[in-house]
Amino acid sequence: MEFEVQAMFKSFPFLLEGMKWTIYFTVTGLILGFAIGVIIGFGRTAKNKLLFSAATVYVEIIRGTPILVQAIWIYYALPELLGFNLNEFMAGTAAIAINSGAYIAEVVRGAIQGVPKGQREAGRSLGLNHFQTMRYIIWPQAFKRMIPPLGNQFIISLKDTSLFSVIGAAEMTLKATVVVAANFSYLEVYSLLALMYLSLTIPLTIALRSLERRLDVS
Repeated sequence: MEFEVQAMFKSFPFLLEGMKWTIYFTVTGLILGFAIGVIIGFGRTAKNKLLFSAATVYVEIIRGTPILVQAIWIYYALPELLGFNLNEFMAGTAAIAINSGAYIAEVVRGAIQGVPKGQREAGRSLGLNHFQTMRYIIWPQAFKRMIPPLGNQFIISLKDTSLFSVIGAAEMTLKATVVVAANFSYLEVYSLLALMYLSLTIPLTIALRSLERRLDVS
């Protein structure tokens, strides 16, 4: 079998259009996911049993089910509860947000609990209340610890967007499948698809490692 480089060049603009949606799903979903993760993460550290239980149930359900099932449920089943349809872009963004939110919640919980208890006592000795201690002393230290796992979650979520082809989201994988269905250039198009994912994940990995070294995150 000949490897036709020309087929890669021809399909590149089509896949590039899909890359825009891949990045959109990842960035938008993770912004929302971070907000969800912070709220649920604080719930996981709360002394209030109701808040702790509700946050724990959310984390266990989301982490215990595949994101593919979550995306399908959001796209096909959730509209029956809401009474209106969600398009594939709304469903994909929601899937990334809800899924990443559960994992980010555990990152937040671990980072907060990883700050020595003496830091809290130091805040109280300075006359700060619980909120002020968390805002000015605990959270800055916790956020520094969160950077490596948050970077990893970004890369994981970016790759997870490839599953949204099952709900018709026009991201890179679906675009590649459409091209292959038209010209049967499996080797060339799917090789290009892999390279395009690598073009996103490798720079992110390098940037993350560089940031870790700068901040001396251990």
